[in-house]
Amino acid sequence: MVNMTDFTLKHMVLRLLTIAAAVSALLSGCKPIEKEENSKDYGVFISLDSSDMDEISEYETVVIDAQFFTQKDIASLKKQGCTVYSYINVGSVENFRDYYDSYSDLTLGAYENWDEERWVDVSSDRWKKFMATLADELSDKGIDGFFVDNCDVYYVYPTDDIFEGLTGILENLMQYDKPVIINGGDTYVIKYMEIYGSPERIMTGVNQESVWSKINFDTGEFFAQTEDDREYFREYIETCDRCGLDVYLIEYTTDSGLKDKIKKYCDDHGFRYFISDSIELDRIN
Repeated sequence: MVNMTDFTLKHMVLRLLTIAAAVSALLSGCKPIEKEENSKDYGVFISLDSSDMDEISEYETVVIDAQFFTQKDIASLKKQGCTVYSYINVGSVENFRDYYDSYSDLTLGAYENWDEERWVDVSSDRWKKFMATLADELSDKGIDGFFVDNCDVYYVYPTDDIFEGLTGILENLMQYDKPVIINGGDTYVIKYMEIYGSPERIMTGVNQESVWSKINFDTGEFFAQTEDDREYFREYIETCDRCGLDVYLIEYTTDSGLKDKIKKYCDDHGFRYFISDSIELDRIN
């Protein structure tokens, strides 16, 4: 999962202006959709496995890493009323994956704050083919949708090749006729909307981490997000909302006052949210 470091104020203003310039074009091609009442039953548990099935099944919509669940496990969750999204990491590769050694030569550099992970060259034909194979495997397990992580590779390596590589991978995921939620990836998504307008060819929803909360990775402590970053991310997700995308938040905090602010904001906007006390997303709240 990605939590970006603080932006400079100049960078923040430029990116906000970019969004504002794109909104008028977006609204002409995007129709708002009706939002269902926030159920507060959105859970993201990408570090859990099938041994935690009973607790995971209490949530209406769940994000799991389906590589560590069987087709039978997923069918069981769905039978209990869960909508099941699978995590798929398109922009980086972790050293605990069984395919790491096969693709480590495609890595581009270290991933800040996540020692076991490296950014990957998404423009590589080998990587794109593998992502298609992995998507097939996940879809065959009966998942309801994809939760796509690390499109932020374009933030770190903002080249045309990386942009086109991501776009090809996402367009392929959309061919499954399942929801596709991009986690973060704001730099890439904004660029895509500048070029193409509506993002409907690459995604159906956005999940944004740390709109209201902030993590100190050196100490593991949680804080309130800075005002500048909070306003930037609010503008981003509200722009996505105006385009008819589903909006989800993941926040990291144990502060009851901050939790109340997050809940009120999401309830007011019809957004779903998950508040975790673990950056590893390995605990049921």
